[in-house]
Amino acid sequence: MHRFVTRPLVVVISLGLLSSLAACQGQVPQVQKSGTPSSGTATRTPNLTTRQEAAIRKEIGQVLDKANESKDPAGLDERVSGPQLQIRTSELQIAKATGSLNPKTIIPTSIAQTVIPGDPGWPRSVFAITTTTEDQQSKRLLVLNQESAHENYKLWGVARLFQGAQLPKFPVATIGAQMGSPTDEGLKATPVEAVRQYADLLQNSGSSQYAKDFAQDDFRTSMDTLTQAVQKGIEANRGSQDQTFSPQDGEIRVMHSSEGGDLVVAQINSVWTRHAGEGRESTPASDAEKALFGDGKATSTMKVTYVNVIALYVPSSTSRDQIRAVGAEREPIKVEAV
Repeated sequence: MHRFVTRPLVVVISLGLLSSLAACQGQVPQVQKSGTPSSGTATRTPNLTTRQEAAIRKEIGQVLDKANESKDPAGLDERVSGPQLQIRTSELQIAKATGSLNPKTIIPTSIAQTVIPGDPGWPRSVFAITTTTEDQQSKRLLVLNQESAHENYKLWGVARLFQGAQLPKFPVATIGAQMGSPTDEGLKATPVEAVRQYADLLQNSGSSQYAKDFAQDDFRTSMDTLTQAVQKGIEANRGSQDQTFSPQDGEIRVMHSSEGGDLVVAQINSVWTRHAGEGRESTPASDAEKALFGDGKATSTMKVTYVNVIALYVPSSTSRDQIRAVGAEREPIKVEAV
């Protein structure tokens, strides 16, 4: 098993944010067994066999295991990229400071389903859904990415699936799936626009102009709970807080489903700034933040940068369904006094 750290965000709400991700099981997308394949899928051939995909994950796991043992990110970029490289580097920093990796970091080696595309050319992505962990933590959605024919597949992103999350169907294993584009049309929103709208929803909650277009999900519920809990303490000390969310340009991967919609995985960065009341110091709010802050000198203001990996299902424009988040991962990567 390979471990990834996702530490509690704030001590007082450690049972809230992401607890639903760690202790539940999302629904595995089912393969399409009948009906007419989407346009072009009948002649598609998967770029990898499931055996080759398993060998790739094993090689990635070996690199992760080595980093786990040494608690050192050196060499990690050989098999890890994108938002997961940022997250994993931070996780190892935290583990080195605390002495151990968090149990939530486990990635099961067993796979419930792989979605392997048959698209020619590069870059290429493979989506894989793991089984639950031995302690019944949720399934993980893994995104493996290959930038060119001469590069290794790398672990680009990981999202823990929400309780009861309904993922779309994909073609049977003998028919290659089809990768999507950030600008795909014929959907409730293009993938890149759906990610931008979700970031706005995270920042503005129910007051976002896009609130009606998205189904409620565990991640937003947890974030709202977190914000409200911290706000009470801050107001008591006459302080303030602010969070901004912005998609990372280019860090988005898309896979077409058999249902006409797209499964989208993207990086959204966020900055959480907390101002203490007059004459007070703003300090790290969790063990993870403390580990990253280290011996830094606290001031009245603390700024924490997070990387959020969000998995969204964007239905076709003809569907009655709302856009919905199906999984997420969140990790602080930088803590500074300003």
